[in-house]
Amino acid sequence: MNYVLNSPLLVLTLSFVTLWLSESIGASFRRGRHSQEGERDGFSLIAAATLTLLGLIIGFAFSMAISGYDQRQSYEEAEANAIATEYDRSGLLPAGDAARVRVLLTNYLDQRVLFYEAHDDSQLRQIDATTTQLKTDLWSAVQAPALAQPTPVVALAVSGMNDVLNSKGHAQAAWWNRVPGPAWGLMVAIAVCSNLLIGYGLRNAERKAALLLVLPIVVSISFFLISDIDSPRGGVIHVPPQNLIGLSRSLHGR
Repeated sequence: MNYVLNSPLLVLTLSFVTLWLSESIGASFRRGRHSQEGERDGFSLIAAATLTLLGLIIGFAFSMAISGYDQRQSYEEAEANAIATEYDRSGLLPAGDAARVRVLLTNYLDQRVLFYEAHDDSQLRQIDATTTQLKTDLWSAVQAPALAQPTPVVALAVSGMNDVLNSKGHAQAAWWNRVPGPAWGLMVAIAVCSNLLIGYGLRNAERKAALLLVLPIVVSISFFLISDIDSPRGGVIHVPPQNLIGLSRSLHGR
């Protein structure tokens, strides 16, 4: 399931084939049957209600995907600000400790940039291992001078480091915040029902084969866009780590 949702092109292909088949099946049920006037009115009401519900569910899922994308953007900016602030606050530590913290922060920043840009699972595991070790080293680098000299000035550096480490957790949580699987299942189920009804409602479906493509194409593109926005690494719509990259260039230039 996750593999499919992380591949927007696969979502587009599978959804189009499934919906087109559903509409074709609905059209095949209609061939050779003639409905009465009252039956057509009832069918039109059911089809309109189903399509309306499909539109609402797609809009709801799209809103969730956009919200998650905005959240990832916000936490990327917050993470860059936290690292920049701590880099400056590290000057409050003794000279030797400050130099060590700044080197570790620069290396940590480089790993965070790689996290946003990586797509390979093995590379991500390596980045995660390196980042975890750097987090341990960073905390140790501020803990030692804080214990040796517990002053309000040093406490500022410790507080800033805490913000750096917390910002990474917030960013990771935002990347895990996706459109739930049950919501996708509901969308697909309603879309299949809608296409079955549309296919069944078409008259002389053999002469209107092009009409069988309209709804599957529109709904499949909607699913593709939702999947692309909702997938942090799949597709083409990603959160660029522009704030982290800008900060990295600034720190490496010092």
